[in-house]
Amino acid sequence: MHVHILGICGTFMGGIAAIAKSLGHKVTGSDKNVYPPMSTQLEQLGIELTQGDDESQFEPSPDIVIIGNAMSRGNPGVEFVLNRNLPYTSGPQWLLDNLLKDKWVLAVAGTHGKTSTSSMLAWIAEDCGLQPGFLIGGVPENFGISARLSDSPFFIIEADEYDSAFFDKRSKFVHYRPRTVVLNNLEFDHADIFENLAAIQKQFHHLIRTVPANGLVLAPSNNTNLKQVLDMGCWSETALAGTAQNALWSAVKVNNDYSEFEIYHKQRLYGKVTWDLIGEHNMDNALMAIAAAHHAGVKIQDAINALATFKNVKRRMEIKGTVNGITIYDDFAHHPTAIATTLDGLRNRVGEQRIIAIIEPRSHTMRMGIHKDELAKAWIKADLVHVMQPAGLSWSLNEVVSNSQTPVIIHNKVDNIVKAVAQEAKPNDHVLVMSNGGFDGIHNKLISALGEMNE
Repeated sequence: MHVHILGICGTFMGGIAAIAKSLGHKVTGSDKNVYPPMSTQLEQLGIELTQGDDESQFEPSPDIVIIGNAMSRGNPGVEFVLNRNLPYTSGPQWLLDNLLKDKWVLAVAGTHGKTSTSSMLAWIAEDCGLQPGFLIGGVPENFGISARLSDSPFFIIEADEYDSAFFDKRSKFVHYRPRTVVLNNLEFDHADIFENLAAIQKQFHHLIRTVPANGLVLAPSNNTNLKQVLDMGCWSETALAGTAQNALWSAVKVNNDYSEFEIYHKQRLYGKVTWDLIGEHNMDNALMAIAAAHHAGVKIQDAINALATFKNVKRRMEIKGTVNGITIYDDFAHHPTAIATTLDGLRNRVGEQRIIAIIEPRSHTMRMGIHKDELAKAWIKADLVHVMQPAGLSWSLNEVVSNSQTPVIIHNKVDNIVKAVAQEAKPNDHVLVMSNGGFDGIHNKLISALGEMNE
């Protein structure tokens, strides 16, 4: 079968492409925004890409068109499909029909930590012999790919609450039919499609309604928003993780940066995770991954041991280079909570050494100003902040900066940020770039500029 994908270079759709290729289909696709790591992965798979919306991409005519949720009415590719009456579907629906309906699905949902937790869970399952298939919205370093098909009955998926397609406004995750579901956390996000928190909670409730009675719902013990979701109705076993007395699972840090922590189940100590990751959020993610793997039959101690060799995910505190003692990191953080937890983790690791944060408020929610009042507090652990001013903001970055205890410089060009950082950065500084996009190749530009400044 010839499968053609519109919007193929998104992390989710790129994963769909990889799975379709593994199933033996001919796979082609198109997109406008192409940048690594997804573009590199598709090239390595030998998948033919069309840049833009040229109608020639539909020659020869595909058997099915999978339309990514970034595609809307008015897009030339979408209009061509509709006008020619070509068969089409959404990515989540295609995945259910062609793969998930026959699998034990372990789904990881939540506002933050989905990619990291899914990657940890996939590696635990792999290291413990389950050989799972997976589809993750990033590239786990242990695997080097974002998606994989296998003969295993287990399939691990990052379960996104964003909508499925222009013709299906249900969240992606309602298509996945998980037997094990992780609910990491829940905050208001995706303001471009959800009018308020209650609208997101309703979608999470719909997800829980699809979990069988003999399935498992894992949730934090201290998240009020998720407790309200569970109170709407839950027909499956529920296990809580956290510090509350009713928590079945808990983790306790051993050192300040959370690179070592103990794992408890039913108040019994099972062992200590020692790894290269940092931050309380990653400890929480690991606890959820261990609990989910245990539901699939993995021994707790084996899961703990597996995490010792976990290598994280690209764009999650990924070190892009060190130049003259200055370390440049890339992180996907784009929500104030994620920015704050990422900076907190780095601060605990580097102590008094200087942190220069570079932030691009690129997501729909950030550009709409929904979280603007939280930004000044989010970057408080940095010593200096550079913020990229996106075009067409309806709110004032200057107002945010005026409320900041941390010095902040606003820029309208990436090259200006690079120049400023190259002039001010010193040995032992840590330059942390946070964006959910390519950010105009800023990481390599920083590495080059810092090298030139010290020649």
